[in-house]
Amino acid sequence: MSKRAANDDTSPAARKNLSREDNDNEPSFPAEMGEFEDQYGDDLSDEDEVIVAGYDGEDPGEDETMEDTMELDKGVYLPSRHKLQPGEILEPDSSAYHMLHRMNVKWPCLSFDILNDDLGDERRIYPHTVYMVAGTQAERPRDNEIIIMKLSGLHKERQQNEDSDEEDDDSDTEDEPILESRSIPTTSTTNRLRLSPHTHTAATMVESGDLYIWDVSSQYYSFDRPGTVIPPSAKKPQATLKIHGRTEGYALDWSPHPKENMGKIASGDNDGRIFISTQKEGGSWATSKDPFRGHTGSIEELQWSPSERHVFASASSDGTVKIWDARAPNMKHQLSVEVSSSDVNVASWCRSVDYLLATGADDGVWGVWDLRTFPSTAQGKTITASASFTFHQEPITSVEFHPSEDSVVAVACADNTVTQWDLGVEFDDEESRDTSGVADVPAQLMFVHHMPEVKEVHWQKQAPSVVVATGGEGFNVFKTISA
Repeated sequence: MSKRAANDDTSPAARKNLSREDNDNEPSFPAEMGEFEDQYGDDLSDEDEVIVAGYDGEDPGEDETMEDTMELDKGVYLPSRHKLQPGEILEPDSSAYHMLHRMNVKWPCLSFDILNDDLGDERRIYPHTVYMVAGTQAERPRDNEIIIMKLSGLHKERQQNEDSDEEDDDSDTEDEPILESRSIPTTSTTNRLRLSPHTHTAATMVESGDLYIWDVSSQYYSFDRPGTVIPPSAKKPQATLKIHGRTEGYALDWSPHPKENMGKIASGDNDGRIFISTQKEGGSWATSKDPFRGHTGSIEELQWSPSERHVFASASSDGTVKIWDARAPNMKHQLSVEVSSSDVNVASWCRSVDYLLATGADDGVWGVWDLRTFPSTAQGKTITASASFTFHQEPITSVEFHPSEDSVVAVACADNTVTQWDLGVEFDDEESRDTSGVADVPAQLMFVHHMPEVKEVHWQKQAPSVVVATGGEGFNVFKTISA
């Protein structure tokens, strides 16, 4: 990646801390909500400095071609291994992406999820469309929102060898990206947001300790069905569950099992408690009277099994992952494995191979575990991860298996990167050992994407290998050449 001097007027802090005036008559898609960055506009002023590896400040002369200039820029810049100098930012190499779009928002979103839409699966034709729901972290609690978004016109990345002057109405690289949104006001920061795999229903864990259930179907349909009226009830929670009292929490997951299509949620809090809530006929919710207990630290992540209806996993700041059966009368875990000497922040249960679980920890280590080995701990045996990586050196903030490729994993880290990995790469593959002269790069590391303060990453299940991530500067939507 090349570097250029940053313009202080466009710093993330300047965007995040804008004052927001109350306006009861504001439209559902306020202009200040957010916008896509201009991918091809000339945003360099005369004072901006472009730093290219090997450039010595001399005029290369008319005889030196652009190809010769590019020969100088052969250095590999890894955001997790190098530090930017003051006033410098990274510019991505567009040739490394099939698609890359960056969207600014007024307030950062700690958590989001991608809506299942009606546009079909296995979508590979550009431009792409993504529907998603996010919860904000506003400066004032009363300014927070749940935002339902439609991102359309997500065109293919235009490469340098393409003729920019060529007119082509059918080109898949010329569509301007469009952001549409609907908002629901809330009064607390959203710590975690998850969408039901069965309906257009969102659950949010908020800073105050409450668990909200939202029906966002009206907002979703309003994007594509002219005349759709969003009733006042759609801007209020469908249900408010106060099962955690005033204890804050971050762990939340919907059961994917088809027999739980009415809605079944596991939620965990900082006191180490896990509750199971189930929606009943008529829309009411019932919650287990007593919580599941066993962790000595906060519950950081919950994941339902993709195949076993009553089984779920929990990850905790106590360094362990535990496996539970929701039917257990004693509310105790069935298995427990110490996976880290630090906090286990995140976990992902593979949907295509149901015995694989990925975890990410505070020490920067992430790994994949074979759940078939977990029962060995009952006999006092020590088990290890099937694969473990120390490439990252800051806390892992998100991890997620590819929805259909069981060897592919996306990882977000506090080192300002989203990395893509392919565990199917063999160590003895001569080609895989070629890391362009960069030391300490695992062969399984396929891609490093720079994103400041990245918090969460998800695959778009209906558009193969499209990734969406949220961070301190907004959202990134991209598909890499390694996908």
